[in-house]
Amino acid sequence: MPILNRVFVVGILLLLASPVFADEIFSLKVGHQTLTPKGSFAVDGMGLSGTRVDVEEHLNYDDSEDLFAEAAVQLGDFRLSAAYLPIGFSGSALLDQTLIFDGVSFDSGNRIASTTDIDLYDVALCWYLLNVDDLPARLQIGPELSVKLIDATVAMRELATATTRDDSLQGALATVGLRAKIGLADFLSISGRVGYFGYGGNTFLDTDAQVEFSPLPMVGLFAGFRLLELDIDESGVVIDTTLEGPYLGAMIRF
Repeated sequence: MPILNRVFVVGILLLLASPVFADEIFSLKVGHQTLTPKGSFAVDGMGLSGTRVDVEEHLNYDDSEDLFAEAAVQLGDFRLSAAYLPIGFSGSALLDQTLIFDGVSFDSGNRIASTTDIDLYDVALCWYLLNVDDLPARLQIGPELSVKLIDATVAMRELATATTRDDSLQGALATVGLRAKIGLADFLSISGRVGYFGYGGNTFLDTDAQVEFSPLPMVGLFAGFRLLELDIDESGVVIDTTLEGPYLGAMIRF
């Protein structure tokens, strides 16, 4: 075996045998998120006020089952991350009351099919003001600023008449919050984040708790629970919903 190949193999073996670095520079996570919807929304149109539509009672929405991804870079006390989460709900239900959606009436006694598709992009910067590694557990805590881009579309179709209406919403909002991470061992850590936006009666809350397990330094598994709460009343669109559920995935880091 050539000498360079031997050096390369030895280097890889030493890396795998070494403990996990406290501060990985780069990490990439891919996971599967389950979200359960609760709450209601209304869409005005053509001078008519929209009916408050309950996603469970009126639309019979299923859970959202989607893959998501996050890439993060950490340099010293700063952590920069970018994430993408697609969210999709669909359901079919027999109406027990007449609904007004985007100016169109969907009559009681008819069956409707509805879908909601959301693309959520999240770019966040955290500054670990407390970054201590000389305790029995590694502790990192600091404020986090996150910019979230939302691209959402809601569609409703009456099956008997093929009447279809849809409305879309695009926007950006910034949440301010806190991120913390506790390294219990070289292979085990717990992290959490909370972010909040509030302006003019509109609010958005994003919370997340996660456990990371790394049997090998460069690869690992993670699992967690996420809660999103959205309360918006803007430009004829009213949204008062909660999305919550667990997730599981794999990661690489170095």
